[in-house]
Amino acid sequence: MAAPRPLRDADLSRVEGVFTDVDGTLTTSHRLRSSTVRALERLADAGLKLVLVTGRPAGWGEAWARTLPVDGVVVENGGLLFLRGPGGKLRKVYAESPRVRESNRKRLVAEVADVLRRVPGARLSMDSAYTEVDLAVDYNEEARLGEQGADRIEALLRARGVTAVRSSVHINCWLGRFDKRSAVRRFLKLAWGLRLTPGDERFVYAGDSFNDAPMFGEFALSVGVANVRRVLDRIETPPAFITRAEEGRGFEELARALLAQRGRGARRGVGE
Repeated sequence: MAAPRPLRDADLSRVEGVFTDVDGTLTTSHRLRSSTVRALERLADAGLKLVLVTGRPAGWGEAWARTLPVDGVVVENGGLLFLRGPGGKLRKVYAESPRVRESNRKRLVAEVADVLRRVPGARLSMDSAYTEVDLAVDYNEEARLGEQGADRIEALLRARGVTAVRSSVHINCWLGRFDKRSAVRRFLKLAWGLRLTPGDERFVYAGDSFNDAPMFGEFALSVGVANVRRVLDRIETPPAFITRAEEGRGFEELARALLAQRGRGARRGVGE
């Protein structure tokens, strides 16, 4: 796979919306800095659409959808999403039917519990209590299992037919045919009646870890914040571009580039 190019090489002048991961992409050392929130606000004020795409729980997603300057939130690695419906009311959409979710949830809880018993120190993330579709095993937030422990948990889960994908803090696991990519496709259709096309320059995706790989492959304008370098030798699909700065500061770098190129594009359009 080709190595990511520097962000300065990206043509962002036609971008209309930004889809972004949260942990390790918006956050810095597990915290959301005020300057990163301000970057989101500046993008929204400039008329860009913003959508968070994360493995975090539904409970977090609803709070973000109501309090941050975003147009929607995809949570639990695509298990459900929040978007604005008629009259601006928040709408919640699941990837699967209630019957399928109930059956999958029961089996998932049992499979994950069995795996946790087999790996010393393994435990659910503290925020798994607020999930509806997936569960998360903590390996790098409160727990410190290391790469070897995380690899073993992923292998055990996959051997049981459970999808297991690592973020910068958790191993997200679920049963069902969905992921971040399928959920974003659904969001685009439901929210704006759009779909991504090959080479699409209207949208950019920012991420940092393994569970962002499907999105890096989906978006022509995919951007990894610099800490993605830690997994480039193992990630299925790398981003097309990479920032100089890591984590939230990397996203702020992307925001500055978007706003600068948007301004130049608008000035070009005046004379055309």
